Amino acid sequence: MASRNSAKARAAARKQKDKWKTKRWFTIRAPRYPWDFKRIGETLGEEEQHIVGRTYEITQQEFDGDFTKMHVKVRFRVIECVGQDALTEFIGHSHQSDHVRRQIRRYRGKVDDVVDVVTQDGFLIRLKPLMITERRVKSSVKSAMRLAVRDVILTQSARKTFAQLQKSLLGTEMEDEVSKAVRKVYPVRSAVIQKSQLLQSGVVSESGPTLDEIHADEERKTAETAARKAAALAAAADEDDDTAEEAGVLAAAEALEEVSEKAPEPVEEVKEEEKAPVAAEPASDDDFSTLPGVGPASATKLQDAGLGSFAALKDAGVDGLSEIKGISAALAGKIIDHLS
Repeated sequence: MASRNSAKARAAARKQKDKWKTKRWFTIRAPRYPWDFKRIGETLGEEEQHIVGRTYEITQQEFDGDFTKMHVKVRFRVIECVGQDALTEFIGHSHQSDHVRRQIRRYRGKVDDVVDVVTQDGFLIRLKPLMITERRVKSSVKSAMRLAVRDVILTQSARKTFAQLQKSLLGTEMEDEVSKAVRKVYPVRSAVIQKSQLLQSGVVSESGPTLDEIHADEERKTAETAARKAAALAAAADEDDDTAEEAGVLAAAEALEEVSEKAPEPVEEVKEEEKAPVAAEPASDDDFSTLPGVGPASATKLQDAGLGSFAALKDAGVDGLSEIKGISAALAGKIIDHLS
């Protein structure tokens, strides 16, 4: 019975589809305006309805390359899938909590607020400004700071579209205006929009390039990059070939130089050298070993020095014999005394 059940289970497992094989990659793109469908990531899903509604979070440094905003997180939500592209909308940003905690100290003051604004195109956004003072402040001062900041935020947001507000939030325009207004009330160390949140969508702008134009531009850039890479590789290969040829020429030249250095001198020159030997004393039957203190080695040294007879030794004298390597002055004196 158990074997039958296990066989049925194996058969059912074989019939079951592998869900991973049915999934595909979707390219996550930022909104059309003002970000021109910028590619910000990828996600894996089985069907398009499974992708819609997903939230994607990325640091602002990765999003636009601003290193000073590496502590800011930007959030997008997928609202539509077109082919392999997952189109998103901007739903807010926030500062990382550890960055905020580093700004706050026991002796400093913290002033925050919540402001709901409506843009020109009908988007409802919640903004949360944060001001940090150098010292602790009274509640009355905090209230005055909140009123000043609220007035600036409402005024600036009402004059902007949602796309323009995104630019000002992720840039420095909104923060500069808030800081300028709040400094009139009390000096602050920093004034930022700590968090933004999309509460209700409005009229979506149709400005900006279409998705087809973005695809064509990306294909063009990919082709240009591939062409530049191929040209760089070809140039590198040509340089390697030229370097190899130069190395071969240099090696051949060095080999020729070595051969010329090792080649024997001409026969005529050797004959000339043989024809001009050093003048030597005529051979004699004098036996140097009979001299006092002169052994076979000393006798050989005297003969190599060109002194082949007793007469030659006597003519050289003590000074001449002592100049021969291996013949001391004392030995030279003994030889001359013996020959005298």
